[in-house]
This record gives sequence, C-alpha cells and structure tokens, in this order.
Amino acid sequence: MGWIKKSVIGTAATLGVGYLALAYVTRDVEQPVVHLAAAGKLMLTGVTIVDPRNGAETAHASVLMDKGRILAIGHGDLAPGDTSVQRVAADGKFLVPGYNDMHAHPLNAEDPSGDLALMLANGITGFRQMSASDRLLRERRESRLPIGLEAPALLIAPGALLTPLNASKPEQAQETMRDEKRAGADFIKAAFVSGPALFAAIDEGKRIGIPVVGHVPAGVDVVEAAERGMHAIEHLGPANGLLIACSSDGERILADVRVHTKFPTMPAFKSHIVEKLAGWALEKRIINPAAADREAGDVVPMRRALATFDEARCRTAIDRINAAGTWQVPTLIRLKTIYTADDPTFASNPNLRYVVPAKLAKWREVTAQFVKEYPAADRQTMRQGYAFSLRLVKLLDEQGAKMLAGSDASGSGWEVPGFALHQEFDELGLAGLAPLRILQMTTSDAADFLGRAASMGHIGVGTNADMVLLDRDPTKDVTALHAIAGVVRAGYYYDAAKLAQLKARVDAGQGYLK
Repeated sequence: MGWIKKSVIGTAATLGVGYLALAYVTRDVEQPVVHLAAAGKLMLTGVTIVDPRNGAETAHASVLMDKGRILAIGHGDLAPGDTSVQRVAADGKFLVPGYNDMHAHPLNAEDPSGDLALMLANGITGFRQMSASDRLLRERRESRLPIGLEAPALLIAPGALLTPLNASKPEQAQETMRDEKRAGADFIKAAFVSGPALFAAIDEGKRIGIPVVGHVPAGVDVVEAAERGMHAIEHLGPANGLLIACSSDGERILADVRVHTKFPTMPAFKSHIVEKLAGWALEKRIINPAAADREAGDVVPMRRALATFDEARCRTAIDRINAAGTWQVPTLIRLKTIYTADDPTFASNPNLRYVVPAKLAKWREVTAQFVKEYPAADRQTMRQGYAFSLRLVKLLDEQGAKMLAGSDASGSGWEVPGFALHQEFDELGLAGLAPLRILQMTTSDAADFLGRAASMGHIGVGTNADMVLLDRDPTKDVTALHAIAGVVRAGYYYDAAKLAQLKARVDAGQGYLK
C-alpha cells in the first residue's frame, strides 16, 4: 500500500488530476445471468411530442409501443379494440426522449442497483460508464451485469483506464489499447498519463479503431490533444486545460506546469488485486482530489490563467478544437463540487438522505480536509475558477462546440446519482445555454455521439421506447426538465407513484436488482 501511495497517488497529485474519478470495479461475487422480459404494448395519448433536434412540437399526439420499440405515432386511439394495450392518458404533458448521463460511474459499486434506480427515477434511461475493467466487459458479454429492469441502459463502456499502472510508457499505452480492444472495450479513457503516452494511445486507437477520451494531461495543450485525435475531452481539460488555452500567457503557464509534473516509469501491471488496492488508496482523491493533496488544486496556474484570459484567443482555440471534431463533456457539477466543496448548500442538500451514512461521513471528512488545506484566498481563487468555467461553456456553445451532459456521479463527493444530472442541467442554464440546447446535450447530441441517431435521441417510429413525460415545456425553461410526470424505459411505464417508490426504497436502504 505504501508503494501505491508514493508512486500512484503522488503522481496524481503532481498532475492535478482533480477530476479523475478513478474508480475500479470492486465486485468479487460472480453475477447471475440477467434475463429481462420484453415489455408489452403501451400507448400514451394526448401528449405534446418535443423533437430536441429542432424544437418542433406535435400536440395532442399518441405514441404506441411494443417490446421496447415505438410502433406508431399519430392521434387518438392507435390500437382500437386491442385490449392488450396499456393505455396512459397524458393530456397536457410533454414527451421527450429519455435523458442520458454521458459521464457516470454507477457500475463501480458492489451493488449498483440503488444508484441505477435513482438515475431512472430522475428520467435517465441511458448512461455512458466511464471506468471499467476486463471483468466488467466480460460480465457484459455474458449478460451478467447487475442491471435490472429498474435501471437505465448501459450505452457504452471503456476498458481499463490509462494510468501509470498500464501506460507509463508510450509502448505500454499502445499495448493496453490493443488488449482492451480485444476485450471488447467501446473506448479508452485516459485518466493520468504523460503526453507522449496519451498521443501514442490516440495514434494506436486510430489504427485499430477505438477512440480515446478523458483527461488531457497537465502540461499538454488541449488544442493539440484535440488535433491529434482525442475524441472527447472531459471536465474542460481538466487541470485548467481549456482555461490555460484561453490565456495570453498560456504557453508559459503550460511550460511551468510541465516542469512541476512528474510521470513515473514502472512495469505494466494488469492485476485485479492491484486495481483494487489502487481504488482503495485513491478513494479520497475520487471524492475531491483537490482536498486530497495541495498540489492537485492547481491554484497557481489557475490564478495566472484567470488574470490573463483573452477572449479572442479563447474563441480561436475552441474553433480549432471544433474543427478537429472533438466533443466536450463539461461536467460542471463535478467541477463545482471540487472547487466549491465548502459551499454549505452541498452539506444541506435534502437528497443526501439517499447516500449511505459511511459514504456521507467520508464526504464530510474530505470537505473538512479541503478547508484545512487551502487558505481563504486560495478557496476564493477556486470559486472564481469555477465561475469562469460557466463562461467557458457559454463560449463553447457560442462557437458551436459539440457537447454532452454528464454528471460524474457515483463516487464524486456531494453528488447523488440521478439528481446530479439535474444539477448539471441547472449549471448549464446558469452558464447561459438555452433550454433546448441543454435538452439536446442529454438526448439527440448523445445519440449523435454514439452513432445511434436512428434508434434514440428523438421520438419516431422504430426508435427505442425510452422517454420522459414532463409537466411543462422543456424548450421554454430548463427547470421543466425536473418536472417529471413519468418515465418510459424499454417500453415499461413508470408513473410518478412508481418513481417515488423507487426513491423511497433507496432511502430505506433496500436493493433493487430484478
């Protein structure tokens, strides 16, 4: 354990990977095969269908579904005389595609069913798992993932994260890319690796057909990472990545960061035991990396970049990233819980009732450490840095960046799964994004990112029967995304009472896998 702390945790601190959310799958019990029965016929009537792709609305519509797919859309009764149809009158409601949390970690829990149930209860019908392992990929192949009916769908999952354990050298990174491609990974996430290792992984990924997403290492230009072929950048960098790219002194700031960034060179490890040890050792860093180590807060480069912000330079940098085709997943709520961890509204959030006491106690412990670690002036700089993140997201939006909504929930401090994505919606609204744009980021843009625009992201004949029924028009006000009247997941209908029951069972500490 001491070796891991010195070699891995010390490296993470130097890199300032405050957003890494490095969580490993810790399940040791073999999962049973999960058999999910197909849904029967369901029809919603009287709804206003909202097309997130263009904001068009179709009023007084009916939607007929069977076996998890939409069969027909029209008006009135689409199946007259068919008594096998479950009919739901939803007059005055608005129907949108299901929400997708495009940066989450629910499958890292020993029993993820509670987190998954909270996600479904909050309208999330799909998620992009952001940390995995060969074991998780094998469980997916064998239909043994612990995902029941009362859960969103796993959309895609990576292989092992790129870290000093498997990618401390470029050739190790390339070998890991090949190994994880063979294991069935949909993509590879860079957690903390050197610039040369990252670029080697990206090059190998392009050669064998597997994208690299995740964290741009400290000291590496986010524009260069995008232009080299990084498919998606999470957390606006991290490590102040986009902010530094927007600084008139960016080159010198990056050079100074590189001087203070050390990447260890070590033999490659591929061991479940080593991964578990690393996961345990990094638990507090996952909750809030800035609190776990003083250097991970990146206060000095943040202060310099804030003081030298250049909007014209920023727009040019964003244009170059956009031209490279790179997606952005800002996870504003994750950045907020890191840099403003001592905000009392986090500790008083009523949704903390769904968090097990032991986990909540660690969140409070790490937050106390954050306050102890940083003087008031540094914490003020971090608050300014977070506020500037909102401005950066607005600039990304104005320049036409491709963006996704993600929360980084499950493991991150002060984030309750499901509810955290709704906090993300609110932060995106505070950044100045239009309600329709936010809806797109969690629906149609997610479908485009996945290459599944034909089957999800809008409501049409043949698309998945994953939808959210809202009390208010989501194109008018972002808070309408919270006004959930019902959820359709794989053709099963969950009314408000059933969704409340899901939350109540999590509150009571019960399991959900069905």
